[in-house]
This record gives sequence, C-alpha cells and structure tokens, in this order.
Amino acid sequence: MLRGVDAFAIKLEAFGALSLGDQAALNTVQGPVRRISAGTEIVAEGQPLRTAYILREGWTSSSKQLRDGSRQVIDIQIPGDHLGLSGILLSASDRTYTALTKVEVTQLDTERLLDALGTSPNLARLLLKAASREEAMLVEHLVSIGKRDATARTLHFLLELGARMRLVGRGSANRFECPISQATLADALGMTAIHLNRVLRQLREAQLMIFREGIVTFLDVEKLIEMADFDRGYLEDGMGLLG
Repeated sequence: MLRGVDAFAIKLEAFGALSLGDQAALNTVQGPVRRISAGTEIVAEGQPLRTAYILREGWTSSSKQLRDGSRQVIDIQIPGDHLGLSGILLSASDRTYTALTKVEVTQLDTERLLDALGTSPNLARLLLKAASREEAMLVEHLVSIGKRDATARTLHFLLELGARMRLVGRGSANRFECPISQATLADALGMTAIHLNRVLRQLREAQLMIFREGIVTFLDVEKLIEMADFDRGYLEDGMGLLG
C-alpha cells in the first residue's frame, strides 16, 4: 500500500493500473511528509531546481512575476499534482510555486525517480500521460485568456477544477472545495477581482452556480458546460470524469 491517501497515485491510476512494483517505486522516490504554512514560497522563480515535490494535501499556485510587480497565475495545483517536476532538467525554475493553504508535500528524489522510470516502463507511460494532460490544460487556459469572454472563462476554469478534484476523489459532479481567494482566481483568469465578483454574482443570481465560503456548487452542470463551451475530451481521455 502507498503511504496514506496518496492522491498522486490515484491520479496516475486514472490513466492505467499501477503494479505493486510501480507502487513500491513511488514510495521509494518520495521523502518524508513536510508541512508548509499558507503564503510560503515552496519554489521560487529563477531558483536552481534540483528537486521537485508532490502535493499531498492543500492547494498551491504557480505564477510568473513581471517587472512592474504584477503577477500572472499560470495554474492552481491540488492534491496529487507535482510542483516543479517538469522543470527538473532545466537549470532553474521558470515559475514560483506558492502555498495558498496549509499544505503537505513530499520531496521527490529526482535521481531515484529517473532510475525508477528506467526500470518501470509502465510508470513512465503513466507519468507521460499525466504530463500530456497538464499541457492540454495550459493550452485551454491560454485559449480562455485570449478568446473566451469573462463568464465562459470563469466557468471553464471552475468546471476544470471540479473535474480534477473528482479525479483524486475530492468532490462530486456538482460540488467541490475551492479554498482560494477571489483575488487569486482573478489572477489565474486574467481579470480584475471586481470583474470576477460581478461575474460570480450574475451566475449566482441566475441560479446557475454558487462560489461561497470556499465551496463551488454547480446548480446546472449541463447548462454551465454549454455556456463555457467546455469540451471534456482534453481531461477525460476515456476516463469519464464528468459523465
């Protein structure tokens, strides 16, 4: 058995079964659990990156800082996601990872991980599938910021978050915990907090969706999917996350 409720393993198993050897390898490459307080930078942009982390509990964000002091949130990480794994072959981290809540992480031993991938083609295949899915999500975020209006952009992102939470056993088709501030969500969506607040109020008044006290509730999932032009294919890959 993997230690504790391992959301990372649950996510990988959505793409295919982990053998006992794969599970043992995942245990071997992870260090002890570290607890980190909200607001802490876990990895800083430009920091030499010789390690990566698995997020076991809590939420983080990845972001880029601009010269004028403004920030663009690139993505939100939830339990089961990795922090910095895609950049371990780079000389330095290309983004900052910040704890949005209290988090628990395990540090990956990258040398052991590379050895494990060399001896377990199945584990390598599952990690590649997970990485491909994350790239597809970033493509959708780029399309949202460039082409979708504020309402569709907001709904698309929240529907995606809901699907990701269901993948690791956190939440249902209509409801999931979302313990991030509207300011952080607005940064991720490329809009002001005031504009986002207006969009959320309109959705609430239309009895379509409620985001209150860290909980997102979808009141009419199919209608919201239609409004956001949300194509489940890039997330599901045959897994049926939302169906």
